[in-house]
Amino acid sequence: MSRVVRVAVVGYGGMGGWHTRLLQEIPEVELAGVYDILPERNKAAEEAGIKAYDSLEALLADETIDVVTVAIPNDLHEEVCIKVMEAGKAAISEKPVTMSTAVLENMIAASNRTGSLFTVHQNRRWDEDFRTAEKIYKSGDLGRVFEIQSRVHGSRGIPGDWRNTKAQGGGMVLDWGVHLLDQMNMMMGKMPVSVYAVLSNVTNEEVDDGFTATFKFDDGLVFTVEVGTSNFINLPRWYILGLNGTSVIEDWDVSGRTVIATCKEGHDAVPIVTAAGLTKTMAPRTPETIETLPIEKVHCDIKDYYRNIAAVVNGEAEQIVTHDQQRDLMKLMEAIFESAEKNEVVFF
Repeated sequence: MSRVVRVAVVGYGGMGGWHTRLLQEIPEVELAGVYDILPERNKAAEEAGIKAYDSLEALLADETIDVVTVAIPNDLHEEVCIKVMEAGKAAISEKPVTMSTAVLENMIAASNRTGSLFTVHQNRRWDEDFRTAEKIYKSGDLGRVFEIQSRVHGSRGIPGDWRNTKAQGGGMVLDWGVHLLDQMNMMMGKMPVSVYAVLSNVTNEEVDDGFTATFKFDDGLVFTVEVGTSNFINLPRWYILGLNGTSVIEDWDVSGRTVIATCKEGHDAVPIVTAAGLTKTMAPRTPETIETLPIEKVHCDIKDYYRNIAAVVNGEAEQIVTHDQQRDLMKLMEAIFESAEKNEVVFF
């Protein structure tokens, strides 16, 4: 049996707490403890039965720890992750890994210099709605797919913590965009040709509280990524259009349907009355020419992320979230900001 890998968590806030709960459910890893800069958070960890270290230095000095997950504000990832790697431990950064390509390269250089594993917690690769949309796209059931729309909508604005400050890496491009862009990269398997993006500042002037980015790929496919925080009626989570059919996934529960053409119409469309006029273009297909199918959910397990980390530490696998993937993500996010600022298409 492979050695159980001991993991500590720096930062015991919302995400840090989520990591500690997850780590305690995976046999391949063991939660070593946590450290938070706030004494009350360390006390909360101890009350939950989790060891709390007195300092970051004390945590890094514990030779029994193999891996450290860094779940703190984005602007602090670089300093802490480099310290972790220099202490001879594997570093997992929460996402986004950082706020610029230059800083990312510093972190990768530290990994190369120390020989320590460095990776990022791209947890939403295990979202079942994403895995289901990916399977639909790759199945060929819709014919040639020419457009994909990926959206996350909410109505509460930006959370009132560091996520609404520019200096700490707030805003929706960095917060939710990094997830949706990573999913796009996993689905497409290649970088786009260009992007045109618009940011919104409905509730916050310092950082974006939403965005719409339209990517074009070399095969003509258009991929829209959108995040909104002032949407009281949500659009579908996924909308996938092919020459022979369309799929819609409404939300994270993967409710939805696929409609595909089974044969061609045997006659020209009969005009219908719509509002104040006639139309043949928008006349519905006759029932015998289409079929409506349920969405078949793809099941997956987020625990596989830490199982991979344990296997990498034990020399049994390669890391599944790679440095090059993070480089591509930074390029995409930087291009979104550039496009929005210049109000023009940015080419890769």
